[in-house]
Amino acid sequence: QVQLAESGGGLVQAGGSLRLSCAASGRIMRIDDMGWYRQAPGKQRELVADITSGGSTNYADSAQGRFTISRDNAKNTVYLQMNSLKPEDTAAYYCHAQVLRTMWDMRTYWGQGTQVTVSS
Repeated sequence: QVQLAESGGGLVQAGGSLRLSCAASGRIMRIDDMGWYRQAPGKQRELVADITSGGSTNYADSAQGRFTISRDNAKNTVYLQMNSLKPEDTAAYYCHAQVLRTMWDMRTYWGQGTQVTVSS
């Protein structure tokens, strides 16, 4: 089994910053893509940013220029530095990871979510 443990969410004023972390643990042979999605009340889950094992990144338009995704492969951890936060960034943020558990078993795992609330 693989677990993703998220941390770093909270309440912040508009213009402030937060850093989310997500650490994967368990039976892990290799992790390919890792990243963050978010879901606001009444809306669909949407991609925020993701990063390959080689460090290539992809951002949603809404995150470009304000958020930075990074990872530490040795720690199986992905980070999301969020700056210049806006009230519309308020959502539950979910970490995901594509984990190779054995040579023939690759699965996508999700964290439980961490709430980010930005006040105006």
